[in-house]
Amino acid sequence: MELYNFTEPTANRVPILLSVPHCGTIIPESLKPQYKPEKIGFIDDTDWFVQDLYSFAPAMGITLLSANMSRWVIDLNRHPQSKPLYSDGRVITGLCPTTDFLGNNLYVDNRIEVSTQDVDDRVKTYYEPYHQKIQVTLQDLKAEFGKALLWDCHSIRQLVPSIRPEKFPDLILGDADGTSASPGIIETTLLGLETSGLSVSHNTPFKGGYITREYGRPSENIHALQLEMTKVNYMDDAERSYNPERATRIQNLLKTIFESLIENFFRVL
Repeated sequence: MELYNFTEPTANRVPILLSVPHCGTIIPESLKPQYKPEKIGFIDDTDWFVQDLYSFAPAMGITLLSANMSRWVIDLNRHPQSKPLYSDGRVITGLCPTTDFLGNNLYVDNRIEVSTQDVDDRVKTYYEPYHQKIQVTLQDLKAEFGKALLWDCHSIRQLVPSIRPEKFPDLILGDADGTSASPGIIETTLLGLETSGLSVSHNTPFKGGYITREYGRPSENIHALQLEMTKVNYMDDAERSYNPERATRIQNLLKTIFESLIENFFRVL
């Protein structure tokens, strides 16, 4: 079982790594009997098709890393000790969640937590390899270019009442309140997003998960950003199927932003 897909650039490499931690749909056969069949028939909290949305990136020299394991097995964008990312009362699923975003239990036995031993096993087997790949790739890019950018790719339903009562903005840029990337990189990205004509928010309601906060170290020339987007930007209105026309619009926007970042901050001389 491949834990992740790692796609090398097909053009001259630039110091940008895309991470897609929530697109995975695999639940190991040994664990499937523990989950409610009706839940794993459609893993609703998946960032569906995000790896396809960013499939243009290798042709720009950008490296692409995407997870295969479902976030319901282990969430690669949570703290390894499951420390909460927010403290504002929203529902926050843990490292090994037992409920979906709407609070529905995932397990046949309606457990409220995964055992410590099972969590430790999942961390070692599924979590650590993904993060080791991030670490090694970022260090390789920095060694070659002197700097690197990690762009963490996410999507979410337009409406998740357990997080907020109203619809989310179309595009949400997270940079851990300005600490995970340099001001210039943040400003360039925001300006690019704002040309889209879509609604754009900055650090609200998402400021970046564990990956952005852990790996963004601008003082060491490693920058990190998270882009969250509502699924209707590239899927159908039911948020079930990929919509090529909508996806193309977003891809063109992303290409323009990456071109600007490469030209201004990550040009290969």
